[in-house]
Amino acid sequence: MDWTRTPTLIRRSVPSAARRRTTLTAVLAGALAVGFLVGASNARGETAGPARSDCPTGLVGRATCYTGRDAEGAYYAIAVPADWNGSLVVHAHGGPDLGSESDPARSLDDLGRWSVMVKEGYAWAGSSYRRGGYGTRMAAADTESVRRLFVAEFGMPRRTYVHGQSWGGNVAAKVVETYGGRRGAYDGALLTNGVLGGGSRGYDYRVDLRVVYQYYCGNHPRPTEPRYPLWQGLRASSTMTSAGLRARLQECTGHASAPRERTALQQRNLDDILAVTQIPERTLESHLRFATFTFRDIVHDRLGGRNPFGNRGVRYSGSHDDEALNAGVERFAPDPTAVRDLSYDSDLTGKVSVPVLTLHAIDDPTAFVEHEAAYRDTLHGARRDGHLVQTFTREREHSELSDAEYAASLAALDTWVRKGSKPTAGSVAASCEAFDRTYGTGCFHDPEFRPAPYASRVEPRPGGLRWPAMTAAQERAWSRIDGVGIAP
Repeated sequence: MDWTRTPTLIRRSVPSAARRRTTLTAVLAGALAVGFLVGASNARGETAGPARSDCPTGLVGRATCYTGRDAEGAYYAIAVPADWNGSLVVHAHGGPDLGSESDPARSLDDLGRWSVMVKEGYAWAGSSYRRGGYGTRMAAADTESVRRLFVAEFGMPRRTYVHGQSWGGNVAAKVVETYGGRRGAYDGALLTNGVLGGGSRGYDYRVDLRVVYQYYCGNHPRPTEPRYPLWQGLRASSTMTSAGLRARLQECTGHASAPRERTALQQRNLDDILAVTQIPERTLESHLRFATFTFRDIVHDRLGGRNPFGNRGVRYSGSHDDEALNAGVERFAPDPTAVRDLSYDSDLTGKVSVPVLTLHAIDDPTAFVEHEAAYRDTLHGARRDGHLVQTFTREREHSELSDAEYAASLAALDTWVRKGSKPTAGSVAASCEAFDRTYGTGCFHDPEFRPAPYASRVEPRPGGLRWPAMTAAQERAWSRIDGVGIAP
């Protein structure tokens, strides 16, 4: 099935309920004729189509909501506002979550978090993805799947935008490159606080955290526990929990205690770890969790035990004794096939043919704002940076930004697509005030801000100064290799 092609007929008005049901009946009848739903439904347990569901609190009385499960087992949620403007936002969620199955609550939670888009008149559709764990192309395919389900039920929207936040920004950017060509399914993209450095480089600062932490703390693993290379994050059979990891972090650094309650050694360990890695204290634990549990997922569950990470040649600095740190920190080189598979799965080529607007908090403590520099350089390297506008705000959060800013950004993207009027950081900032009169969440844009290069925040590995990390030609070559990438 070719998901990169868009039917030529575009309905300019919302179809009636009867017509929506007739369309869905025809689609399902065709699928049943070839036995698709019989096999897939029984294996995955999905419903035949979207079913009416309670809307999140903020949308009660303002939209009709639906939930369901697609043929690959991914749960999804859909909302159609009472005053639907005819356009659709398809949402790609962040994470990745690490459960083995699709989470039926995830897409509804996301609908509640980004209900501002529905309040602005856009229909909304989001997938929970078919499983937890890493897999950017898998998540992109499931995002496209929920778009197709929406079209089958409600007809072709006037325009379709993809939105992604955090790792969902990486997913949405992959959606744009895979399904969003000039005649593709998407008209534009909004990427907010996105992890846009890709998989092969975007987690290097967590690699550094993993080895620097162990150098100072020596308790992950402890000397009495089975040893394993730190690039694994955690040995496959470990029963460590997030609470157990938190206890070890507290033991070594006292990070959860007031400074006056820490020992001198705890304070020095904490100071050294933060100074060397440039990770904010308030998200130290969450970054260490990622470098433990998500690394385990990537290495053991997705790459068959192969190592995609390296730190040979990296010079660590900022500690009280850099010479001792660099002499004692664990070093390793990646397996080239593991790098290839992670890169193919989640690195970006910059092959963008539709408008892309990004919004990023300058003090984002999770996806550092320098990810935007990596994305800018990726599109520049692909000679597609004319399709990109980047905006920044003086905010300190990662998981959500001001509703007024989301509304202003989506409106600017829509105007760009409809009228060809490319916005600027200044014009988006200027438009936010009008939306804030509705939402009252504030406008914090800084139109003059420009992020420093990615290498200013993360010590580059060999070849790490060249962008894109994966060219379109390399992607094509790898796509011809049987089994390349990460399995869905």
